[in-house]
Amino acid sequence: MLKVLLIEDELPARKKLKRFIEELKEPTVLVGEIDTVESGIDFLQNNDVDVIFSDIELLDGTAFEIYSQVPVKCPIIFTTAYDQFWMNAFDTNGIAYLLKPFSKEQFQNAWSKFLLLRTAVSSESNQLEHLVRLMEQKFEPKSYKSRFTIHTHQNIYFLPTVDISYFEAVEGVIFANDFLGKKHLLREPTLKEIEIVLNPVEFFRINRSEVVNKQYLEKIERYTKNTLALKMKGYNTFLKTSQSATASFRDWIEE
Repeated sequence: MLKVLLIEDELPARKKLKRFIEELKEPTVLVGEIDTVESGIDFLQNNDVDVIFSDIELLDGTAFEIYSQVPVKCPIIFTTAYDQFWMNAFDTNGIAYLLKPFSKEQFQNAWSKFLLLRTAVSSESNQLEHLVRLMEQKFEPKSYKSRFTIHTHQNIYFLPTVDISYFEAVEGVIFANDFLGKKHLLREPTLKEIEIVLNPVEFFRINRSEVVNKQYLEKIERYTKNTLALKMKGYNTFLKTSQSATASFRDWIEE
């Protein structure tokens, strides 16, 4: 029986993974469902598993904080909406990187990699060859959204993605703010859905409510010990990074 651990803070994503796992031919048992860094560290310090399905952005930080504090010996299949983290993923025990929303076929391909590695480990002569081959495999290139459709009472118009300074969620409503200081109401229900279609080299989610465009960053100031204040071109107010996003933002802004 293969012991599987889920590290995922989004209920719909967790349900989808559980359904896919239940449909596998191999006998499996789900030994835990984790949604925070703290609970992940506690669980892995006291339990052994065969494979981990891991999101990256959790309620209180990133999953990499878990793997930096607990030595994990099993393979990790990352399931995330953020493709800027893929190199970090393979610096850990990552063997596959599934970008949300991933399909059943993509899930099955990742699972097949896990089974291949598991078989290879039993053969010392083939272990290194299989591991190198898995690590060298690249995920499929992704295309990004070039414009957003804006619906008003009078008409429909298109807003180029390159003209958007930042996205924000206000009481469950999503807006795109352009470089001229104009706010546009979007039909997308969540920031997460928008992140999936944005180029991570150009856009970064600085907190739970805002995603900024690097092109329009005018000034960065220290706000607290673990947060930053960002001045966007065309706007007088400052946006603030969350504590969990600040370190990753510093790396991203230097790319």
